[in-house]
Amino acid sequence: MIPLSFAQRRLWFLHKLEGPSATYNAPLALRLTGKLDQQALRTAVLDVVERHESLRTVFPEFDGQPQQRVIEPHRVELGWENPAVTEQALPEALASAARRTFDLATEIPIRVWLFDIVDGNSTEDEYVLLVLLHHVVGDGWSMGPLVRDIVTAYSARSAGRAPALAELPVQYADYTLWQRELLGDESDPDSVLSQQVAYWTRQLADLPEQLSLPTDRPRPAVASYAGATVNFALDAKLHRKLTALAGRNGATVFMVLQAGMAALLTRLGAGTDVPLGSGLAGRTDEALDDLI
Repeated sequence: MIPLSFAQRRLWFLHKLEGPSATYNAPLALRLTGKLDQQALRTAVLDVVERHESLRTVFPEFDGQPQQRVIEPHRVELGWENPAVTEQALPEALASAARRTFDLATEIPIRVWLFDIVDGNSTEDEYVLLVLLHHVVGDGWSMGPLVRDIVTAYSARSAGRAPALAELPVQYADYTLWQRELLGDESDPDSVLSQQVAYWTRQLADLPEQLSLPTDRPRPAVASYAGATVNFALDAKLHRKLTALAGRNGATVFMVLQAGMAALLTRLGAGTDVPLGSGLAGRTDEALDDLI
């Protein structure tokens, strides 16, 4: 059995804490127009599941500790549904599918729906392919390799041949074992992990429990996971100025925008010690670039 990576361990803990939940589902929807070989598409998805061990990994417990167990390709049971749906009903159908939960201990963390649009205005056949991953095996970066591999495999299968997908240099389990070896044990004061934990403990000491901001929605006692996205545009002139400012200060545009966000929060009453989190891919070697 293989241990979990530290990122997987966090997600497994939240899964155990909350129970099966859609909070960490990662949906990817693709609209497909024209003649579609549905059997070739399903076989292509299975090709991708075979290629990426992470997509056929379950997380059972042994003596209270989670482990990775990779399912052999011929034993994979892929959840695949092919419902017919109207264009009007499609958004809710997609949302409902995306909310489906996984039992990480027994189910592989990928499901697929192929929605057949039955009353579209197009004169061609219309479908929406929804691939749902659990975040324990896929991040935002993974969506690129996922789409590319499905398209490559489908192109081959619809032409009656097996896809020529190059063997991956590493699998996720290889990364996990490498990470464990590199970081060591937290109980060892000389390990990289112990030193990093000590560093961040010092850096994050004395932060407030939460930032007090004049918002119109008070923080609920129980997390609702309700959220929204606000879109806005930065025009070309402002973007050029941001890029120039970043260049003068040896920074990136992202760093400039993050500093602006911190300044805004300070003006709103958050103080001057402002914790801002941002996601990162954590892919420190190019061998990981094509990995889900």
